[in-house]
Amino acid sequence: MFKLLEREEPPAVVIDRSGSTSPYLFVCDHAGNRIPRRLGSLGVQKEDLLRHIAWDVGAQGLAEEFARRFDATLVQQVYSRLVIDCNRPPDAESSIVKVSENTLVPGNHDLSEEAIEARRKEIFDPYHDAIAAIIDQRLARQQPTILLAIHSFTPVYHGESRPWDIGLLYNRDARLAKLFYDLLTQDELLCVGDNNPYSVDDFTDYTIPVHGEKRGIPHLLFELRHDLIETGEDQYRWAHRLAHSLECALEHSPELAFPA
Repeated sequence: MFKLLEREEPPAVVIDRSGSTSPYLFVCDHAGNRIPRRLGSLGVQKEDLLRHIAWDVGAQGLAEEFARRFDATLVQQVYSRLVIDCNRPPDAESSIVKVSENTLVPGNHDLSEEAIEARRKEIFDPYHDAIAAIIDQRLARQQPTILLAIHSFTPVYHGESRPWDIGLLYNRDARLAKLFYDLLTQDELLCVGDNNPYSVDDFTDYTIPVHGEKRGIPHLLFELRHDLIETGEDQYRWAHRLAHSLECALEHSPELAFPA
């Protein structure tokens, strides 16, 4: 049987403050850009592993600052999305990409079923099993839970500039997105995207449909443009700037965190 991760390599999922009583549960699908040693470099250049094709630039630091601010649970996945994308259904073509933003990923071509299964079992499954278990525990003790998936997006995509500072993404349930949109747009200096630069659906997304919609808990995929959060200082500044809206959300609509 093909074994992907060596014993001394870090586990795919990292959990901080698992027993937190904060209503907020933060997750970061694309926190890291590690490649398992057995996969070498996947055939891409070192500089490519610093690009958005390999991870969500700045999202890990932003998520960690949010979680510290609210003393909240954070679940993050530390291997590169080029190995397997933890926000894609495993059977989606974009789960293990052969080409990402015009960059060829040779190590993802002609994979055996065993190799594909190893990536799912050792990276994708542990991450989502951890999120599911935490939500199970919280619901069992009737703990209010709001799921926030923290991501970042590129300033330019396929030659098109993106004006938004922040994107609020959702599918069927817009409750939390509408609330945050109303709060964030009070800051006239912010350009806030309502389901921009992306939107959530069942075919190209996994975390929000599975852990948010199917579980019936309030949820939102929260995106920041990554040129705003490339440094630790910027991540700290933006997390604390936006934390005010997260605090106001609970004050304005406590039913989201404390459903009847």
